Amino acid sequence: MKALVLEEYNRFAYKDVPDPEVGPGEVLIAVKACGICGSDVHGMDGSSGRRQPPIIMGHEAAGLVAEVGEVVEGWKPGQRVTFDSTIYCGTCWHCRRGEINLCDNRRVLGVSCDKYRQHGAFAEYVAVPAHILYALPDGVGFPQATMVEALSVVVHAVRRTPVELNDSAVVVGAGTIGLLAVQVLKAFGCSPVIAADIDEGRLEWARRLGADALIDSGNAEVGVEVRKHAARGVDVAVEAVGVAASLQDAVAALRRGGSLTVIGNLKPSVEFPLQSVVTREISVNGSCASSGEYPTCLELIGRGAVDVDAMISATAPLAEGAAWFQRLYRGQSDLMKVVLVP
Repeated sequence: MKALVLEEYNRFAYKDVPDPEVGPGEVLIAVKACGICGSDVHGMDGSSGRRQPPIIMGHEAAGLVAEVGEVVEGWKPGQRVTFDSTIYCGTCWHCRRGEINLCDNRRVLGVSCDKYRQHGAFAEYVAVPAHILYALPDGVGFPQATMVEALSVVVHAVRRTPVELNDSAVVVGAGTIGLLAVQVLKAFGCSPVIAADIDEGRLEWARRLGADALIDSGNAEVGVEVRKHAARGVDVAVEAVGVAASLQDAVAALRRGGSLTVIGNLKPSVEFPLQSVVTREISVNGSCASSGEYPTCLELIGRGAVDVDAMISATAPLAEGAAWFQRLYRGQSDLMKVVLVP
């Protein structure tokens, strides 16, 4: 089969590789679409340490069942599916508690780190465990389904946040995750939902996708600007970058007793506004991946509660993937989500 292989940092090859072997409990997927995640772009240059070459990246994908393993039940060739990015064991202490995102034996598709190498879906075929598959509803196409993984991360994060109807909210960082967070918070009944970012282009994306107010955090104090819309500060904040400045902005935006949920993890450690969190009794939630939110996400997309079509900037052949990675790496302002098609 053909695949886009990261052969060394910052260098891809579109080449022939062996077809995946299909284990007894696995399903072979003919990939029809796979999105380029921001973590793939950061992984391309080695900065994350989680895309060690050689590796076939790609974990935001959908396609057709091509073959089923000998003990697989409930799936058959030709079914339209998407699949979780997390490969969980289903038997460890966390999995038995339903915390599949915290699985002791967790692997992530398209990730190669010190502990494991798990080839992903920038290829014609990928083999995945049957238990991470989800059938696509009739109204959800393959490109739309590539957005389910990112959306599931956001839905999981919002579910970890004590959100109540008409709570005010701020999303710090208007990349893919932040823009989905704006939409999910509104779908969960928050108002107003404010977006903050240093990039005017991304703020325009947030406006188009329903943000009630915008803050240019590169030229204004987020905490001050937020209080023009929520006098005491917002009830909840979602941090979707993972650097010290955005974390501090999120905390500054909150009212006393508010709740912060952190999704961004661009840096392994950042300066933390400890006294502000303690003295203002801010609740802090970390949020990792997702934990069974795919059906909810497919329903949100299917009924149009979250607009993923507007966020797909381009659909391109997998053979051209290296060039599209470079455009995203350079931060081309008109690009949000790029979907590659084998």
